[in-house]
Amino acid sequence: MYFVYALKSKDKNYIYVGITDNPERRLDQHNLGYNKTTKPYRPFDRILLEEHPNRLEARKREIYLKSGIGKEYLKSLI
Repeated sequence: MYFVYALKSKDKNYIYVGITDNPERRLDQHNLGYNKTTKPYRPFDRILLEEHPNRLEARKREIYLKSGIGKEYLKSLI
């Protein structure tokens, strides 16, 4: 199983979308600053978590959520 997740920075106007096979570990890694891209925007709240049967399906959804329409959808969840 793979998961697509979206994180919202608690302090700044920033949304991050990614894929993982372990969503709890990945959220902890983002909040502890292990990811160079997201480190300046921590701490994070998870606003979306979707389960997909394989990496290909998860990647397709990740690409959609990173698009303009996808970002608008994520903003509507906040």
